[in-house]
Amino acid sequence: MKTPDKRHDIMKAALELIAERGFHGAPMAMIAEKAGVSAGTIYRYFENKEALINDLNRELEGNIMKSLQTGYLREKPLRERFLHLASALCKYLLDHPVHFRFIEQYYNSPYGVNLRRERLLGKPNGDDIFRSLFEEGIKQQILKDLPLPLLFALAFGPILAMMRDHVFGFIVLNDTLMKKTLEACWDGVKR
Repeated sequence: MKTPDKRHDIMKAALELIAERGFHGAPMAMIAEKAGVSAGTIYRYFENKEALINDLNRELEGNIMKSLQTGYLREKPLRERFLHLASALCKYLLDHPVHFRFIEQYYNSPYGVNLRRERLLGKPNGDDIFRSLFEEGIKQQILKDLPLPLLFALAFGPILAMMRDHVFGFIVLNDTLMKKTLEACWDGVKR
C-alpha cells in the first residue's frame, strides 16, 4: 500500500477503515498502521481526525462531481438532466462502494450535518448542481413545490436505499432495474 505520497496513503487507509468500521472504530493509530506511517506523521498532514475526515469527504465529492458533469448539458430538458445526474451518481457509487459507505456515514454524522444544512437551507452558491436543478424545476413548475430537503429525500432517498441494498447484497442492480428505479424517483418529484 505504501507509496511516495504519504498523504494519499493516510487518506486511503482512513477511507477503508472508516467504511468498514465507522468513525469511532477507526482511531488515528489504526489509520497510521494501515497507511504504514507513524501516528505523528498523520499530524503533519492533518490537524486532527476531523480535518482528515472533512478533507477525505471533499476529495470524494470532487471525484463524484467530475463524474456527474461528464456529458451533462444544461440546455437539455430538466427530466433528462435529472436522469443523467441520478444515473451517473449510481454508476459512480456502484464502481466505488467504499466511497458510498464513507459518504453515507459522513452525511448522517455530526461531521456532515452542518455541510448538508448549509447546502439545503443556506444561500445558493451556484456550484451545487442538484440544488440548481431542483430550484429551476420548481420555478418552471415542472417539479413539486416542496422544500428542498423534501425534494432531495423523495429523489435521492430511494436511490441511496437502492445503493445500500446493493452494497449489502439484498438486491443485484442491473441497468434495467436501475433505470426503472430512477424513473420512479423522477415520478416522485415531478408535478
